[in-house]
Amino acid sequence: MKKYITYIGILVIGLLLGWVLFSGSSNKETEHNHNEETKVDQMWTCSMHPQIMQTESGSCPICGMDLIPAETDADGLAADQFKLTKNAMALANIQTTVVGSGKTEDNRIKLSGKIIQNEEANAVQVSYFSGRIERLAINFTGEEIRKGQLLATIYSPELIAAQQELLTTLSLKDAQPDLYKAVRNKLKLWKLSENQINQIETSGKVKENFPVYATVSGTVSEKLVAQGENIKQGQPLLKIANLNIVWANFDVYENQISLFKKGQHIEIVSNAYADKIFSAKVSFIDPVLNSRTRTVNLRAVLNNKNNMFKPGMFVEGTIKGIETSSKKSILIPATSVLWTGKRSIVYVKASKDQPVFEMREITLGKQMATSYEVVNGLNNGDEIVTNGTFTIDAAAQLQGKKSMMNKDGDKTTTGHEGHSGMQSNQEGIKEMASTKDFGKEFSNVMSSYLSLKDALVKDDGVSAQKISKTLKTSLTNVDMSLLKGDAHTFWMSAQESLNTLVDQIVNTHDISIQRKLFINLSQRLTNVIKSLSIKMPNNEPLYIEYCPMVDDNKGAYWLSLEKEIKNPYFGKAMLQCGEVKETI
Repeated sequence: MKKYITYIGILVIGLLLGWVLFSGSSNKETEHNHNEETKVDQMWTCSMHPQIMQTESGSCPICGMDLIPAETDADGLAADQFKLTKNAMALANIQTTVVGSGKTEDNRIKLSGKIIQNEEANAVQVSYFSGRIERLAINFTGEEIRKGQLLATIYSPELIAAQQELLTTLSLKDAQPDLYKAVRNKLKLWKLSENQINQIETSGKVKENFPVYATVSGTVSEKLVAQGENIKQGQPLLKIANLNIVWANFDVYENQISLFKKGQHIEIVSNAYADKIFSAKVSFIDPVLNSRTRTVNLRAVLNNKNNMFKPGMFVEGTIKGIETSSKKSILIPATSVLWTGKRSIVYVKASKDQPVFEMREITLGKQMATSYEVVNGLNNGDEIVTNGTFTIDAAAQLQGKKSMMNKDGDKTTTGHEGHSGMQSNQEGIKEMASTKDFGKEFSNVMSSYLSLKDALVKDDGVSAQKISKTLKTSLTNVDMSLLKGDAHTFWMSAQESLNTLVDQIVNTHDISIQRKLFINLSQRLTNVIKSLSIKMPNNEPLYIEYCPMVDDNKGAYWLSLEKEIKNPYFGKAMLQCGEVKETI
């Protein structure tokens, strides 16, 4: 009996020990499995670039730093929604705005233009007889002249012969009065005055060198002859402009034509007189569209008796009270819109309390200064991203969500793999380009952009301002007729966006402001080059270069034909800060 009791005791003790040991192991296994599940859901980000979101730890694809665990709570999000951390929102300076009907900036629209001569008051001073210019009294272009002022002295064999004919018929005046009158009228056709003809008759001598006098007053805008030159009858000598009244010519895009009409009040400002506003009215709208630039000319007449406006001077015009196509239209800032092909997109904040976003395609209407009219795609009360839109789009691409370059999204890729979805969609966009000739046409734009970049590298804000004017001209002169279909629509939208940025650079010589604007200019120009598959002349490689420290460590890109880093955002202070991220 004692033996059985001992066996039972050992069995009970064994069971108790087994329960203790295996119970702990089970708990540990459960805990281990729980940790594994947590690990799968954990997202990783970069402290310097919080838009990076990956499912596994590793290195940041931008700066190479070790990734850290991200604050994530994506439960309940729709398939195309994504969430940013509060840290990412703060570092990228993401700003949002609730949209709705109403006026923006008094529904004003801004136009870029320049001062030109008043064609109605221009005159050409011509020679009324052939000969040789013995003396030219006008020394330089820009000289002021008065009506009746001596312009030149001309030796004219035919005028000498006509004077001799006059003296001969003078003796036959009574016998052949008709012949005498015919010779006098001949001299009058050569613009000789009654006094000049009478002097010839009174002196009985022939003048070898004859003076030419100004028939109008004004400013010499061009010298067409030189002293000692032989000229023919009717040949132009000088172009004379009356600058008391000048024209301000503005470019109006094709989709804006319906906004304007004669008689509209326009306020005009110039860099030369930044503190003054000049009032005028729209006096003319060109009935013919320029097929090269897809614009029409809008004209205002300016009084210039004080000689404040110089032909060639850049000006900006503002017209207020522009009506939208519908009273229910929604106006949104231009900074909130991204373009790719015929698609215009914005990012909508999907949650009032959480930083959750999703892409929304919209249809744009008229442009109002720095705003766009939304015809379709947004509702009153929607909250959209108005600053940091490119950063939001980058986050969407990296998380495999719908984005500017990936309209269908890629639900199976995140982190590094997310670029593959972007690239495949990019190839589809490239098919929009209808001709290689557009690349040659675009070369002037790139040349001006690269010169602007070089000026910023040299810390030269004054040169950057001047070069930006050339860039503005290059953008305006691009022949849009070389593109068809979606490519044409894409370039029209991109051109307006680029012009808006360049106009802001034109209006400042503050290099810090210029560099901030250059960030967006570079991003949008890169989008154009990739979307339309534009190649550099002679197939030169174009480098996309990046510095992570620009814009308070948000990072920024720029384009360069040189592989060697020359940072336009820091200049000499940190000239070699950056790296080549991509080669086109």
